[in-house]
Amino acid sequence: MEGKQRLPPPGPAVPGAAGEERREEEGKDAAGGGALGRPLGPTPSQSRFQVDLVAEGAGRPAEEPRKASGECGAAGKGSEEAKGRFRVNFVDPSAGDESPGEPGGGSSEGGNVSFQNGGDTVLSEGSLHSGGHHHYYYDTHTNTYYLRTFGHNTMDAVPRIDHYRHTAADLGEKLIRPSLAELHDELDKEPFEDGYANGEEGTPAGEAAATYTPDSKGVVKFGWIKGVLVRCMLNIWGVMLFIRLSWIVGQAGIGLSVLVIGMATVVTTITGLSTSAIATNGFVRGGGAYYLISRSLGPEFGGAIGLIFAFANAVAVAMYVVGFAETVVELLKENGTLMVDEMNDIRIIGAITVVILLGISVAGMEWEAKAQIVLLVILILAIGDFVIGTFIPLDSKKPKGFFGYKAEIFMENFGPDFRQEETFFSVFAIFFPAATGILAGANISGDLADPQSAIPKGTLLAILITTLVYVGIAVSVGSCVVRDATGNINNTIVTELTNCTTAACKLNYDFSSCQTGCQYGLMNNFQVMSMVSGFAPLISAGIFSATLSSALASLVSAPKIFQALCKDNIYPGFQMFAKGYGKNNEPLRGYLLTFLIALGFILIAELNVIAPIISNFFLASYALINFSVFHASLAKSPGWRPAFKYYNMWISLVGAILCCIVMFVINWWAALLTYVIVLGLYIYVTYKKPDVNWGSSTQALTYLNALQHSIRLSGVEDHVKNFRPQCLIMTGAPNARPALLHLVHAFTKNVGLMICGHVHMGPRRQAMKELSTDLAKYQRWLIKNKMKAFYAPVHAEDLRDGGQYLMQAAGLGRMRPNTLVVGFKKNWRQGDMRDVETYINLFHDAFDVQYGVVVIRLKEGLDISHLQGQEELLSSQEKSPCTKDVIVKVDYSKKAETDTSIAFSPSSSERTPTLHKEEDEDGKTPTQPLLKKDSKSPSSPLNLADQRLLDASTQFQKKQGKSNIDVWWLFDDGGLTLLIPYLLTTKKKWKDCKIRVFIGGKINRIDHDRRAMATLLSKFRIDFSDIMVLGDINTKPKKENIAAFEEMIEPFRLHEDDKEQEVADKMKEDEPWRITDNELELYKTKTYRQIRLNELLKEHSSTANIIVMSLPVARKGAVSSALYMAWLEALSKDLPPILLVRGNHQSVLTFYS
Repeated sequence: MEGKQRLPPPGPAVPGAAGEERREEEGKDAAGGGALGRPLGPTPSQSRFQVDLVAEGAGRPAEEPRKASGECGAAGKGSEEAKGRFRVNFVDPSAGDESPGEPGGGSSEGGNVSFQNGGDTVLSEGSLHSGGHHHYYYDTHTNTYYLRTFGHNTMDAVPRIDHYRHTAADLGEKLIRPSLAELHDELDKEPFEDGYANGEEGTPAGEAAATYTPDSKGVVKFGWIKGVLVRCMLNIWGVMLFIRLSWIVGQAGIGLSVLVIGMATVVTTITGLSTSAIATNGFVRGGGAYYLISRSLGPEFGGAIGLIFAFANAVAVAMYVVGFAETVVELLKENGTLMVDEMNDIRIIGAITVVILLGISVAGMEWEAKAQIVLLVILILAIGDFVIGTFIPLDSKKPKGFFGYKAEIFMENFGPDFRQEETFFSVFAIFFPAATGILAGANISGDLADPQSAIPKGTLLAILITTLVYVGIAVSVGSCVVRDATGNINNTIVTELTNCTTAACKLNYDFSSCQTGCQYGLMNNFQVMSMVSGFAPLISAGIFSATLSSALASLVSAPKIFQALCKDNIYPGFQMFAKGYGKNNEPLRGYLLTFLIALGFILIAELNVIAPIISNFFLASYALINFSVFHASLAKSPGWRPAFKYYNMWISLVGAILCCIVMFVINWWAALLTYVIVLGLYIYVTYKKPDVNWGSSTQALTYLNALQHSIRLSGVEDHVKNFRPQCLIMTGAPNARPALLHLVHAFTKNVGLMICGHVHMGPRRQAMKELSTDLAKYQRWLIKNKMKAFYAPVHAEDLRDGGQYLMQAAGLGRMRPNTLVVGFKKNWRQGDMRDVETYINLFHDAFDVQYGVVVIRLKEGLDISHLQGQEELLSSQEKSPCTKDVIVKVDYSKKAETDTSIAFSPSSSERTPTLHKEEDEDGKTPTQPLLKKDSKSPSSPLNLADQRLLDASTQFQKKQGKSNIDVWWLFDDGGLTLLIPYLLTTKKKWKDCKIRVFIGGKINRIDHDRRAMATLLSKFRIDFSDIMVLGDINTKPKKENIAAFEEMIEPFRLHEDDKEQEVADKMKEDEPWRITDNELELYKTKTYRQIRLNELLKEHSSTANIIVMSLPVARKGAVSSALYMAWLEALSKDLPPILLVRGNHQSVLTFYS
């Protein structure tokens, strides 16, 4: 229950009289504070807490009488803040009736709600003054709704759409369902310090977004006909229809022309189906193709395509406008009224046209849509004009090759007649751009009322209608007009010819005189359609309409796509173009940019070069839309469930491949250029890693691959050749022990698994909350610091339990740790010996579960949490809108300072005091004093020891230079002691280091031992610079060193010989870590060996960069923790960084191939 919570507004702000009435009514309640103004349950002094329900107040100005609501007045956040929200005030029973929730005797709109009977029942007076004259949407916290539904009241929410909205939803308000903690945590616990139960409420961004509902008046939204069908038809029917289609029929013949149209349609239909599938898989916002691709394939592909697609649309404006200008200039030329010369006239007319189009676009979507409908009407009239014309063959048109529908002409024109080096594919390349434009509707997805149904219906119907028209016109032109005609009326044949071969000859015309250079006919005259038509000027109007409508559609699409791209902040430099203006959020800056790009290309006026690049850009986006559908289906993500069912993943894949093939068919160099640009942008976005998470199919597929490979791996037995050190490092918070992390990362990076274990101790409730915040926080920290590692936190009573949980449960299948890595417990003598017992037991537990153990010791120490804690906390406090995890962390870092321990790591010290402390402090909020203390500490200079510790903590991040890694391989543990140093030398920072191997031996066979070891190492193919055999390992150590050792263990001895038997036994039982005299005598030689080894290490390895040495093993139950700890201390003190390694005595090296 410890969270404020958003709920549906008890009543929508009703405009007009009803709304006014309601407000007056509520004003009376609030001001009068009568019977309704008080909670129905017990007074706040008895109840545990009280809940204020604040209703929607966004629809009216803040200065209205709603100020009477004490809640909102106190919160001081104005009416926006209070929209449909539910807040819990914790009431101090001693405060009497003056509860914070109701200084004025109640709250204005929803009344107060008191929880009783353990919070199960909610009484609300919101239902009492709900007049019968308006429709109330009751939320889960009001009586009537629930009594009507279930017969009793409960906090649990029923399923409703508002719980599933994005925070920034513009369709309605995001509501937050009660969290699990609110439903299932005990009510009598202290609230969390921050008063929020779950993180959803903590971010101002979330609150702002959820309280924002844009003014929906005046926003233009289109249906499927006006928004998609009209737009797509206009965009698909381009200049090709009137100027090039007849020529294509002449070259390829009717049969192959229909095939060309069919092939283009196959590509566009598959893409249309894929677009429909993606568009119906969830709510579609503005941005068209870019939005669809980026949300399914992720920002990398989306960012690349978005940019080139927006650019292609901008250049397409120029292409269509130049097509229009060329037609106008043709007319001017015919009438002899050119302004300057052809080229400059195109530029002048093009520039004027694009300015007019910009004016129409900027005037708003409504004007643009009206213009589109006018243009469509003209286009349809022009097509109708042509069709009527085909049925009225005039004698005057016969010399130009038009005879009306004739079977002879149909038969002659059915087959191909390629001339001027044209081929089937070159003709296809010329026609294909006429089929593009199917995304015109999807590109304005943000302006559609219901994109999910509009895009599939409109796009597929547009493809069908336009294809039928293309095929119809191709067949009718091919049946009416011959390929070549002179236009000369004198070519009629008077005498009957018997050997006629051409259709024209059969129809009494002889056009053989100009077989090569005729002026008329399908092959030679681009204006065949206007020649055939009933009223020629209408065809010119149709050409104008087709070009201008396509230009207008592109001019609108480009800025919308670019705006969506900029809003996502994938290219930070373009952020300024994300701003929208007016009711419809029009991207005026984008319009201006598109206008400038289009104007630039219009001034080039040579579009034969640009046209293939644009076609390829469009095809690249079609290919990716198809691939998106295939990819999403392949990833089997549960979130992929399009409402449009008529798609198939394999057909989509074929569509994507076809698009790529067509790109090369149209123009191979443009295709290569497109690939290079897409790849370049893809690499750029991947490198930049935009901070977005859209649940793309790439993520889903990565997961699926990881899952399948993990399962496949589990079916394979481990082999010694593939052994990898998979390390579980007991780091505590990963940033607390950087040296430990970096050193282990050096030999596991790209080789083996690395898991950072973190044991949280203390009160379970607090720890559970930390676990979830820490998991995200530290995993992010590891990624940010380029650590290839996982973070695994657990909650346990003490460190040993936590370690056991991690060793048994961490990892997955074959990817489980096999080596435990801990830091050396530096201050074990000052701490509680029970902690030492726990620490040593970790080793025993590790050996029990067949783990290897690595202990890392730096003489300066490893734990820097008391140094960097404060600075990090302060910076995170400034950045983080959500104070709660800061408080939790401060709590810990304070303890870390007081007893040099983070309460969860092997190399930390006094653990028990920490636990006591935590219990004491649990109820209090340590925010204030701690932050004051923090703010001082970073400014105070570090003492020498701390400075050394800080320097040491970064030493493994630097290049190691030419020095030695000394391996003291005294005992054969399976080879882990040798494998770790070898793996280190394979890394860039360590590659100049040489391995020196030290082994124990007898004085009289030193040479023999050296040769034997050299042979072994060469068989293992491990390079070494030197092998030293130590014959004097068993020499007795120096007296002063023995004395120092005895002095060190003195406080931990039992001295049972000086005590009575019973006292000694009792003491040993209570303090099992104590060293008995018997044990000391028994292990005297082993003790001396550790002291002697330390002397030898100082003698031979004091200059090494790092020492790797066999870890001595103590028999469980026989050697006390204090003695074992003393051995480790004696062995490793005052040395360079040392790794004490003990494998699990199974071979990790082999010399077999």
